[in-house]
Order: sequence, then structure tokens, then C-alpha cells
Amino acid sequence: MNNHSLSDISVESWVQGDPIVMNELLGSVVLIEVFQVNCPGCFLYSLPRAVELHERYHERGLVVIGLATAFEDYDKNTLENLQKLVTTGEVIGETFKALDRHGLLKQGKLAWPIPFAVGMDRVTADTEPVTDDRVLHYARHFLPQYESLDESQKQTVLQQVKHYLQQKSMKAETFERFALQGTPSCILFDRKGELKDVSFGQIDYKQAMVEHFLAEK
Repeated sequence: MNNHSLSDISVESWVQGDPIVMNELLGSVVLIEVFQVNCPGCFLYSLPRAVELHERYHERGLVVIGLATAFEDYDKNTLENLQKLVTTGEVIGETFKALDRHGLLKQGKLAWPIPFAVGMDRVTADTEPVTDDRVLHYARHFLPQYESLDESQKQTVLQQVKHYLQQKSMKAETFERFALQGTPSCILFDRKGELKDVSFGQIDYKQAMVEHFLAEK
């Protein structure tokens, strides 16, 4: 676990709730639910679970924050589409298709409200050249087991990373700072603001971890 703290969460715009100063949340357990607007799994599994955790534990000191990010589909994972989501329940792209297929839309909109603060990760143009050093750094940063791979596996990874970086036109600050592997992801801080867990996917142990850190004084 690295030394990141609450203050390392970057929010470009708050689209729901009052703007939050992260360091003012010290004393609470903070769960950052990282999602993309065009991410079906986020809306089928992870965000509903985050809503459940908020409703169950917010009075005991849990603060849940939804953080929309963008590491792909930059034309869909936008601030504008996030604003539509929280103000009207409008969902787009693959999210709409998946929720519609599962019969989970209400009059074509998201059937449930997001009850906690929602912000947008700081996403900026990525103009950094794709050098061999950058490719290697990226591979080591996002794949902790990189050094344990054999030589042919390393070359495969480096080729994949180079291809990804060549088509990557934007960079999302929080997503990259915490080396997230995709969405949905979750970042959990204890009451001291110390980073305790970074997870990718719908993680079953999330509730147990929240309870554990709420119990600490």
C-alpha cells in the first residue's frame, strides 16, 4: 500500500452535493467509488452496492463519494454526461443498453437516485510523448508483478502498454495517481485519512472493511 492520502483525490467539478475539501473529512471513514458513465458494470453492481453502504453506515461515520473518471471512450465519459446522469437520471451508451436489457430502467432513465456527493476526476489532454522509458514506467506502475514476469511476457506487456499509450488522448489524475486498473474501482481511507484499500471490480469484502474501520476510534 503506498503513502497516498485523502488529499491526493483530485476533483475537477462537483456535480452533486456541496464542494468537499478532502482533508475536512478526517474523522470519517471515506469510500471513493470510482466509475465511468459508460461502464455497465458500475451501474449493475458497484454503484448500487455503494448506495447500500451509504444508507447503512452514513450515520456511523461513513462518507461515500462517487468519482466519475475517464480512461477510455472519452467522447462518452464526459462531465456533460455526468451532469445529465445526476440531474435527470439519463444514462448513455453501453450503460443504457445493459440496464435496458436487464429491465432496470424506469421510463428510460436510471431507476434509483445517487444519494451521495458526486464529482468528476480531473481529466486533461495527454500530450506526453510515448517513449520507451514512459512505457516501462507505466508497466511497472500499473502492474506490480511486472518484474516477476519472464522476458517474453515482459515484451508482450510492453507492446500492449505502448499501444494503449499511443491511442490515449486524455489522462485522469486520480485514476492514474492511484494506479487503478479500470472501473468500477474503490478507494478506502480510514478515520485518519490514511489509504487502506484500493480494489478493482465488485469486491465482496467491502462491507467488512467498512465495518472494521468504522469500529476504530
